[in-house]
Amino acid sequence: MENQLSVVILYIQGNVDKEWREFGRTEVIDNTLNPDFVRKFVLDYYFEEKQNLRFDVYNVDSKTCNISKHDFLGQAYVALGEVIGSLRGRLERTLAGVPGKKCGTIVLSAEELSNCRDIVTMQLCANKLDKKDFFGKSDPFLVFYRSNEDGTFTICHKTEVVKNNLNPVWQPFSIPVRALCNGDYDRTVKIDVYDWDRDGSHDFIGEFATSYRELSRAQSQFTVYEVTLLSFTVQSEFTFVDYIRGGTQLNFTVAIDFTASNGNPSQPTSLHYMSPYQLSSYAMALKAVGEIIQDYDSDKLFPAYGFGAKVPPDGKVSHQFPLNHNPDNPSCVGIEGVLESYFQSLRTVQLYGPTNFAPVINQVAQSAGEISDGSQYYVLLIITDGVISDMLQTKEAIVAASSLPMSIIIVGVGPADFLAMEELDGDEVRVSSRGRYAERDIVQFVPFRDYIDHSGNQVLSMARLAKDVLAEIPEQLLSYMKMYDIKPLSSSSQ
Repeated sequence: MENQLSVVILYIQGNVDKEWREFGRTEVIDNTLNPDFVRKFVLDYYFEEKQNLRFDVYNVDSKTCNISKHDFLGQAYVALGEVIGSLRGRLERTLAGVPGKKCGTIVLSAEELSNCRDIVTMQLCANKLDKKDFFGKSDPFLVFYRSNEDGTFTICHKTEVVKNNLNPVWQPFSIPVRALCNGDYDRTVKIDVYDWDRDGSHDFIGEFATSYRELSRAQSQFTVYEVTLLSFTVQSEFTFVDYIRGGTQLNFTVAIDFTASNGNPSQPTSLHYMSPYQLSSYAMALKAVGEIIQDYDSDKLFPAYGFGAKVPPDGKVSHQFPLNHNPDNPSCVGIEGVLESYFQSLRTVQLYGPTNFAPVINQVAQSAGEISDGSQYYVLLIITDGVISDMLQTKEAIVAASSLPMSIIIVGVGPADFLAMEELDGDEVRVSSRGRYAERDIVQFVPFRDYIDHSGNQVLSMARLAKDVLAEIPEQLLSYMKMYDIKPLSSSSQ
């Protein structure tokens, strides 16, 4: 075979329309069958999104930019998360697409740009805030938003609530520069001031806009809308990508609610109903979260449990039965394997009750407690339709798990009132049990109904859900590593 002129074209798939769009091309390399391309593609990476890439390889045999005039040599499909989730960010894929021909391989490597590594630590206070409560003073907290390219805003931090105080001083907090402004120092940062209410209907006190550059220049002189910046420091730290590239694996476990309040699975009104035309909310939530996390788990084996059902052969109620009915090995192969076992369990168990979370949280915590070197981080997804029955035990389990390499995602499906669940999501008030507070915020709760696309587009509903529930995982993993001063595996072994 003669030597040739090679070029690689990168295409990125749209999250909504699923269209492939050309992102860029490498330089053309001639006279070698093993080209090593120099030109890099710089992409924004979001852990919480499925970022599908396609690499097409061509032999260039004319000067035209029209790709249809060149010889197609093969292509590879990959998610950006798969490349980053590979050891040291290096992934080899076989090229395909030319029938009856071996097309060779493509080697992809990913590295993080250094300007994303900065972490800001700041402290703010406020003076003479509006009194919003009829009895007593306000309970103020701040919400930070970064602006997106399309003019919308994404929440990136909430301070703690300072109770009964119109002149609050909030605790110092740390946030990656990337989360605050995506590395763009002049991008708008919006800060809202709220008065906390127990029922979740927080009263709006006011808002103001600033930017990373303004905050960093102002230091302690910055005062807007009665809010003053007391301190602002920047330091570079290890990032989520550093740990993943170093070999940290995300272990994904799922727990599904099989209580009777879900309705008879054979009826279309049931939240577990297996329609031949569309996925149930349970299946959508599982697929949305699992398909992203699986890129960071090399063995693709996922323990999967059910709770709140009477289980054969003896019909006893269980709150942590393996969906594959194999207590010695509850792991399923891939997300499709979990779905298969879930559908199988719906046919074999009797939906019952109550809705207990603590047993399955403690089960995963036991595994997480056995490994503390940073090589494993556990993510438990609980999907439920209703109000929790063992709130005290669950709070105790969460407080105990907060010192372990573990995060918990709770997705509420159906029309229930999930007010009690907000208490478990420690964004505003840290979870406590018997006077002991959680060491980290490890729980994220969302009601699935907030993400459902009203035109019936399930792909869009799943993408929206995954984006929100997974957004906090990188920061939660980093908070654990920082708490125990754990460095990325590859850097600590050098």
